[in-house]
Amino acid sequence: MSNNGVSIFKKVVKIIGLTLLLAVFIGTLVFLYKKSQPKIEIFEIQNVQVRDIIKKTVATGSVIPRKEIEIKPQVSGIVEKIFIVAGQKIKNGDVIARVKIIPDMVNLNNAESRVNRAKLTLEDARIDFDRQTTLFGKQVTSKEEFQKAKLTFNSAKEEAEAAENNLELIRKGVTKNSATTTNTLIRSTIEGMVLDVPVKEGFSVIQANTFNAGTTIGIIADMNDMIFQGKVDETEVGKIKEGMNIELTIGAIATEKFNAVLKYIAPKGLIDNGAIQFDIKADVKLNENQFIRSGYSANANIVLEKRDSVLSIPEGLLKFEKDTAYVEIETTPQKFEKRLVKTGISDGINMEIISGLSKSDRLKGAVVDQSKKPAEKKI
Repeated sequence: MSNNGVSIFKKVVKIIGLTLLLAVFIGTLVFLYKKSQPKIEIFEIQNVQVRDIIKKTVATGSVIPRKEIEIKPQVSGIVEKIFIVAGQKIKNGDVIARVKIIPDMVNLNNAESRVNRAKLTLEDARIDFDRQTTLFGKQVTSKEEFQKAKLTFNSAKEEAEAAENNLELIRKGVTKNSATTTNTLIRSTIEGMVLDVPVKEGFSVIQANTFNAGTTIGIIADMNDMIFQGKVDETEVGKIKEGMNIELTIGAIATEKFNAVLKYIAPKGLIDNGAIQFDIKADVKLNENQFIRSGYSANANIVLEKRDSVLSIPEGLLKFEKDTAYVEIETTPQKFEKRLVKTGISDGINMEIISGLSKSDRLKGAVVDQSKKPAEKKI
């Protein structure tokens, strides 16, 4: 290659290099200029809505029967027969179990000895009475002696009968004269449904007494009379009162809502997990075709205040300056101005607007993230 060719090549390379350097410099200036320009923010536009606002508090608890009775035996012994199963409906007085008495050997021996002594006394009294009867018939003895012998004989006969009844009670728990009122037959004291039978045939049971609550034979409850029993935090208890309507939501029956009326608020709070909780009770109103099992967990929505068909906006749109609340109204596209509003009740999401807005107003919402572009559909 000649010197002229080399010189031309160098000039071309130099020109290209300067051109590239100039392009990079200009590109950098353009990038810095765009970087220094303020970003234009686009805001979402929210409309004023007409809706019902319900201010409520929630109490957690469970649904239980008002009357739930534990049936306990009146005698100690062995469960010989059980006549009920869980879920069965029974009436007041129905027999639920039979207990076989296992007598105490000391008491049994004393009772047998008493019967033997009573028989001996009765036999002696009978002989004396027969003798006095014969003598009184022959007018040998006085009427007073005859009456005394008769009284002794009758008393001995009564004692013999009492001793035999006592022996029967110790052996079987029933006497011949009162077979229908035996305490070996355990009967229901209320009408309702059997919730649980915690014993089985052959179990040993203890009678209810001063020192022992006794063994539970069966648990029976009236399932048509249910109550909600729950707890309310101390920050909410001052807002509720007896007679308030409650809407119950039961987790196991998600498709149904149950109505209840608040009937009781505990006057004293108890510490539960570091917070003061107050017990509440409410009467559950059941329809004829509704059935709730005992012990279902439930949430009680207690309505504190309610507004029907009022203007409302999301709480997040409200802004505050000192003691005043305001929102930003769109005057022209993406241009806004402040407007003071008067607020009412809130349900935690939406706020009632008493004055300051109309249904046609458009409100400034959150900033739109312009970096997020809608995903392209794949063919």
